[in-house]
Amino acid sequence: MSNRNKRIAPLLITIDGPAGAGKTTVSRTLATRLGFLYVDTGALYRAVAFEAVSRGVDTENDDELDRLASGLDLKFVHADEGGRLLSCGKDISDAIRTPRIAMLASAVSARPSVRRALLDVQKRMGAEKAAVFEGRDMGTVVFPDADVKFFLTAELAARARRRFDEYGDAKDQRFEDVLEDMRRRDENDSTRALAPLRAAPDAIIIDSTDMNPEAVVDAMAAHVYSKHG
Repeated sequence: MSNRNKRIAPLLITIDGPAGAGKTTVSRTLATRLGFLYVDTGALYRAVAFEAVSRGVDTENDDELDRLASGLDLKFVHADEGGRLLSCGKDISDAIRTPRIAMLASAVSARPSVRRALLDVQKRMGAEKAAVFEGRDMGTVVFPDADVKFFLTAELAARARRRFDEYGDAKDQRFEDVLEDMRRRDENDSTRALAPLRAAPDAIIIDSTDMNPEAVVDAMAAHVYSKHG
């Protein structure tokens, strides 16, 4: 029987890695193949960043961020295009996908008040398993006991090119700007004191530099089925 047709017990799967590694496409596709829920945890931090900008909240003030993050009603809802994120009932899925919000999300994700507020949200989402969680610290901090952990990475230039291409006609930056933004984001994410970006000791590391998304998903699915099928 092909792995694509096999049923599998509910598992909690985490996929961590740096920006531009292809986590979103791979995580969504793997979740669909397994029949699991897909959760983009990075979108939650982008939501806090977006709401902070929209409401004029000082992102350097932990008290203000705590009040903001704790008061947000964030929900993922199923849609034909793979799910949408609602903040207090408003669809912000597209609004959070900008270079400015991406950089600010990296900064606010290092604030203890924001991480505390969103940690409970993520744990509640993962309580029933049968889910693929995409993020930066899913396998190290949020779900250290996850059934399967992946760390997806790629060379910096390849990741920057992918992100640059994602902006399409809406992009207002040069490739060199995207490359530098990603380099700085990598440094911020990996050197922050709170929950730095790193692979869990028991994570399966996959370098996607020379792999297309389908090949990455095939490799991940093969590992899942070999261990839990």
